[in-house]
Parts: sequence; structure tokens; C-alpha cells
Amino acid sequence: MTIAGLAREGGVGVETVRFYQRRGLLDEPPRSGGAGIGGGVRRYDAEHVRRLCFIRSAQAAGFTLEEIGELVDLDSTEDRARARHLATTRLEALDRKITELERARDALRKLARACGESSAGPCPIIDAFSQDAG
Repeated sequence: MTIAGLAREGGVGVETVRFYQRRGLLDEPPRSGGAGIGGGVRRYDAEHVRRLCFIRSAQAAGFTLEEIGELVDLDSTEDRARARHLATTRLEALDRKITELERARDALRKLARACGESSAGPCPIIDAFSQDAG
């Protein structure tokens, strides 16, 4: 398939595929056939689709591109300890973020409740955010 087909299969744009190639996360196959400047078309296969989906899944899990690059490199080794360490570190970061988001949700819930209890005076929501900005 062409780069457009690969992008479509991976649910990304062509420029995203090229970005991953520049970052060394996705191989760029050689051009096949054709003569002249740039000759031929690059053809991508199921392995490219698998790698692209892997990158997208790892991003969805919160891994940075650098960490994804390391995971891609680990894909050809048997260093499960390092892969496990990367996953554990990412889990700890996600747990911290979840705790932070839960606190924000609870605070916003309290403000919304306070806002609905009275129509007199300044809105507690707007007042809270105004105080945070100042």
C-alpha cells in the first residue's frame, strides 16, 4: 500500500506517518520501480501497519515519543525487565494524574453545588477561578 493507505489503516494523516519516520519510529521502505528524480513509489506492508498501530496505542497509554522509541527498540530484544519498568513508570504517572483529576472533579462538583444553592452574590465558580488567576 502507499503512504496514504498506511495512514488510512492507522487512522492518522500522511504527515503523521512522515513525522514518525523522521523520529525513527517507523521505517521508510525503499522506492520501488520508476526512474528519474525520486523515482518510484514506497510500498508499505502489514508490518508497517502493525508498527503504526503500536505507536498510536502507546501514545494513547501516555508514553512519550522517546519512550515509544525505546519500546520499539525493545520489540526486537528479550529485555522484558526494561519494558516492564517503562510500563510501571507510566502506570505511576497515570495514577498521579488520575488522583489530580479526581481532586479537580471534586472541587468543581462543590463549586457547582454552591452555585446552584443561591442566586445572590457572585457566582462561586467564577469567583474561584478569578481568585486562582489573581
